[in-house]
Amino acid sequence: MRHAVVMAAGEGTRLRPLTDRWPKPVLPIDGRPVVASLLPELRTAGCERVTVVTGHLAEQVERLLGDGAGFGLELAYARQPSPDGSADAVARGLAAGARPPLLITTADTLFARGDVARFAREFTASSSLGSVALRRDPPPTVRGAAVEVVDGRVRRIVGAAAGSPFAHASLWGLGEQLVPYLDGLGGPPFELAEAYQRAIDDGVVVSATQVGRTRDLTDPLDLVKENFAYLEP
Repeated sequence: MRHAVVMAAGEGTRLRPLTDRWPKPVLPIDGRPVVASLLPELRTAGCERVTVVTGHLAEQVERLLGDGAGFGLELAYARQPSPDGSADAVARGLAAGARPPLLITTADTLFARGDVARFAREFTASSSLGSVALRRDPPPTVRGAAVEVVDGRVRRIVGAAAGSPFAHASLWGLGEQLVPYLDGLGGPPFELAEAYQRAIDDGVVVSATQVGRTRDLTDPLDLVKENFAYLEP
């Protein structure tokens, strides 16, 4: 899988006032900007060209990543002028030259080493037109939306039962046949979850792959927890 879209345009409102000055993707986990830890994982997954969709404080993200040579990648950029959702961000990435099948991820989630590559392999090996990464940790009751899965396929990603142990992990596989579902969504914001659910309702097979624990910066206290482990009680 040669292409990926990284969504790095969000305002990070729950991290204010930090994100009034710095965009969320450049904030650190383990002392390193989250997006700078993500790009090597995409390269290991076989991606060669990554389109980064920027918005809030875009210049900081673009200056940090440059042309991608330092990561062994070809980077392109697309701007999302307003926070119109994940589906809108992906559509802008496609307009900037990203080509499916591709991986989609947020720029502010850190995955366990090797999980992105394993997800890409399983999506490529499957006969599905789309794929969704699932996680149990953190559980959906804490962060994120629940996902219902039956026999390795996603059944519901919008309005899933609260009792499901799975949440989507902000990592997606998008095949060419799913691209039309990015249009005509309710919103703004226009969200990938709705696009995938509409495809599923039409009988499109969307596979599910479970990944390990994910790490994210949701509120200012997380910045302390993820960088100063010795402060844990």
